[in-house]
Amino acid sequence: MSEWEHEPGRDTGTLPEPAPRPPAPEGGPGPAPESGRRAARPAPGGSAAPAPEHSLPRTSAPVVLVTGASSGIGAAVARRMTATGDRRLLLNGRDRKRLAGVAAASGGTALPGDLATAEGCRALARQALEAAGRVDVLVANAGIGYEGPFETMPPSVLDEVIAVNLTSPLRLVHALLPAMVRRGSGHVVLVASVAGAVGVGGESVYSAAKGGLCVFADSLRHEVRTSGVSVSVVLPGVVDTPFFERRGAPYRRRVPRPVPAERVAEAVCRAVERRQREVFVPRWLRIPARLRGGAPALYHRMASRLA
Repeated sequence: MSEWEHEPGRDTGTLPEPAPRPPAPEGGPGPAPESGRRAARPAPGGSAAPAPEHSLPRTSAPVVLVTGASSGIGAAVARRMTATGDRRLLLNGRDRKRLAGVAAASGGTALPGDLATAEGCRALARQALEAAGRVDVLVANAGIGYEGPFETMPPSVLDEVIAVNLTSPLRLVHALLPAMVRRGSGHVVLVASVAGAVGVGGESVYSAAKGGLCVFADSLRHEVRTSGVSVSVVLPGVVDTPFFERRGAPYRRRVPRPVPAERVAEAVCRAVERRQREVFVPRWLRIPARLRGGAPALYHRMASRLA
């Protein structure tokens, strides 16, 4: 059975059947910041994200869950997938207003929530299953940044950068992968960064988180190689999105030049359609990544000139 052939119905993955819940109250908090520098955390013991406003009809169209979909790469992925095929989109993000706009434009279902906590990840997985019965493709794209010396990085920001960029994708895969394996089909797309392949000065924790995501993809791919589930990792360079504005520091380097979010979205969709293991955006960024492993001394001399 191919990746896009499925039987309609409900699959609860590793999560128990949820108990009925009362309707969520209207309104709610305004947009939550996505910057690693001033990200506000909800109070301990706060309520989980509300249930989706409506459930999708049970059909055989593949269900795609995209995180970080309120803007940037995630929003571009939603637009691209809507334009190129019959898919049911579940869209997650922290900015409710912008996420609602992306969902309306793409025909997707908005599942707002913060993935910096374990409960936020569990809530998203639960809501996705409630809304569509299963998840066939997970595009783990949510991320936050931080620039500055490691020794002066606030501990709370360090924790959040790791939680959003590394821990939350692992938690979501952990919740959704077992059902994919049982069905014998599915796809996990992890949006990392070239910073995870070569390391970037002033972004040590971000680079470490994205590097961990790359190695996780390699390891997981070995584990599921006979299951029918594919694992892809997409490594963008600099992308022209609000990412740098939200992290509190603009992009200052000469190389690489920023690329449009739509170009990364195209790479994500291509990775799913062709089951590609690894995709660099732009493609030439594969060269420094390979050079670092094959000729590290030469790589470090070149990198120091571009820093």
